[in-house]
Amino acid sequence: MPTSSVGKTRPAGKSESGVTLVELVVVVALISVIVGISFPAMSSGVDSLRLNAATNSVVSFFNTGLSRAERRQQVIQITISKLDNTLSMRSTDPGFTRLLEMPPGVSITHVLPELPQNPDAPRSFFLYPGGTAPRFGVALVNRRNVEKIVSVDPMTGVPLVERVEPVEQ
Repeated sequence: MPTSSVGKTRPAGKSESGVTLVELVVVVALISVIVGISFPAMSSGVDSLRLNAATNSVVSFFNTGLSRAERRQQVIQITISKLDNTLSMRSTDPGFTRLLEMPPGVSITHVLPELPQNPDAPRSFFLYPGGTAPRFGVALVNRRNVEKIVSVDPMTGVPLVERVEPVEQ
């Protein structure tokens, strides 16, 4: 059985089908333009999702501390470390400690209320059973400089989330 096509001609009316190199390059160029245009929007969406997830985690973390202080009648210490980008919680119960690390791309910018001396030092807040919750909170920001503040309202003892609108210059 011959395997070579040398010297053979095509029957009339039949052409070879396939993709030329130029067509392939055009398709690849179009795909790369579409990806280049849509990538910033997708990465912005991922940053927003990370900030929302971090905000929800901080609200849950604060709720856990407030609930544990009331239900278990234990003093709870919440420590917020701006430099480590973490929140930690512990109580008088020896086995109870919790640590919340911020996801990549989200950082703690302020610990509220701000102190004029050494604002980067870790801050501790105590939640007493039957007592009023202190006014405290954190300001979180993502890579796109979108900022959200999670704070505990001392009147209701409920964590509140507020979005800070960027200041136009």
